[in-house]
Amino acid sequence: MPSAPPELPPASPQLEPLAERLGRLELLHRISLALSSERNRERLIETILIEAQTLCNADGGTLYLRNEQDQLRFAILRNQSLGLSLGGTTGQAIDLPPLWIRDPVTGKPNHANVASYAACTQRSINIADAYAAVGFDFSGMQEFDRRHGYRSTSFLTIPLQSSEGTVLGVLQLINARDRHSGRVQAFGAEEQHIVEALASHAGIAIDNQNLMQEQKQLLESFIVMIAGAIDAESPYTGAHCERVPVLAEMLTRSLCDANTGPFADFRLTDDEWYELHIAAWLHDCGKVATPTHVMDKATKLECVYDRLAAIRTRFEVLMRDARIQLLEALQERPHERQELEREYEQRIAELRADLQLIATSNVGGEFLSEQQRARIQQIGQRRYVENGQALPLLSEDEVANLCISRGTLTQEERLLINGHMVQTLRMLQALPFPRQLRRVPEYAGGHHERMDGNGYPRGLFAGDMSVPARVLAIADVFEALTATDRPYKPGKKLSEAMQIMGAMKRDNHLDPDLFDHFVSSGVYRHYAERYLGPELIDEVDEAALLAIRPKPFELPPEEVRKKRWETFLPQYRELGERRLSGVPGRQ
Repeated sequence: MPSAPPELPPASPQLEPLAERLGRLELLHRISLALSSERNRERLIETILIEAQTLCNADGGTLYLRNEQDQLRFAILRNQSLGLSLGGTTGQAIDLPPLWIRDPVTGKPNHANVASYAACTQRSINIADAYAAVGFDFSGMQEFDRRHGYRSTSFLTIPLQSSEGTVLGVLQLINARDRHSGRVQAFGAEEQHIVEALASHAGIAIDNQNLMQEQKQLLESFIVMIAGAIDAESPYTGAHCERVPVLAEMLTRSLCDANTGPFADFRLTDDEWYELHIAAWLHDCGKVATPTHVMDKATKLECVYDRLAAIRTRFEVLMRDARIQLLEALQERPHERQELEREYEQRIAELRADLQLIATSNVGGEFLSEQQRARIQQIGQRRYVENGQALPLLSEDEVANLCISRGTLTQEERLLINGHMVQTLRMLQALPFPRQLRRVPEYAGGHHERMDGNGYPRGLFAGDMSVPARVLAIADVFEALTATDRPYKPGKKLSEAMQIMGAMKRDNHLDPDLFDHFVSSGVYRHYAERYLGPELIDEVDEAALLAIRPKPFELPPEEVRKKRWETFLPQYRELGERRLSGVPGRQ
């Protein structure tokens, strides 16, 4: 290999008719506009190569992109004579090894290959006949020719650079053809200049795509970080943040594939898909502001710790006191031993029964009757002695928590939990989302709203919300019902979860059309087979679910419904601190 750049044959200028040159310039102008507007990376690189071939009537071409290992990888390869089209949007992989721009051991520039030479020197290389060229290794090209019965003759190799001069890839065209006879010829100077102009636009377009991709990666990494923070704060919700996007996108994909029914015309653009993806990951981001001891409250008495242990200690004090009283009484009245021991055993049994009631009631999954609540209140009025002071056996707060009829949360705690939606909206509306992501707050912030306006935090009528926002509501409910990693309940079987959601359809909690599609499309079962254990998957009476009819409700005037978009419900306004402006998602 020579130490100096190889001698390249000079390109002979060709005088072309003025109309042909103007046609090329007009084509170049149209290509430049197309490149600046193309946002799909694979279509972009495909357009660059195809239009470069068109500009100089080249039979074949390759576009290499620089990777993080400082190699040129084959991104797209085309040859019209051979009918080859690999890479790009074809989905056909190019089974060829990448080219090193620099030797991985010595770090010296790789001048052996014409593409790597162009990348190292940032120069265009125009070769009239590769078989006669000196200084480059064309053995790979020759092997390709031998296998395909082809002859690669003329080469035009141009580096693709950013506006800052960084090499991003290499464009290589093969076998220029005369536009009239089709004979293979060298690439002329005029052709080289116009393809170099195209390469300049292409480099900037690729650089813009790279920057956009990096920004997307940064945004998604930030979102994953938030989900990770929620996971670290509460191991019971982190998996929820990961699974809801999967289910939401499965259901939305099924809606887009529907050809009949209420969603036959529903489709999403690439931008709208990305918008849904971001919103689904962020739908519970406000939970980072929810106190962990409330969010993870597994029992009614749990605070920073489960207070049941402290109550057990108080009962031990009462039992100890009962034992002391027995011993003192026996000293005074030894002849009444049998009666005194019977009374003692009865009192201990009563204390143990009361403690068992408290322990049982502490579990949120149990339904608490009026009689049980009354008994807990009586138990709370007992006194025990600590440090010489008579204290109530249960504090007012402990009695209030133990008397929760269902679940583990008091009304105040439930309001605080629900307030994560206020925080979600505040956080998302504070972010300067670009216009293609402007509906992320609406999508993410509406999954606890209801069709009849009785949801939270704004009391919206969910029929006024976008389809993706209503999809997230279904995904959120189904995942929560079937999840097996909650501290306060076991995961429900498929049939039970769907029955509960059927009741929510009847009570205007969920969009009835979306729920019916969720059932009839089988999306719920596809998700279950992928994410639920076999013990939770059983038969579901789909016909019964589809037969459920929502209760009728009166829809208020549009002005009333529109007003609800502007602020939170009264009980959430203090959490919101400031009014929301605008009506997102209704454009």
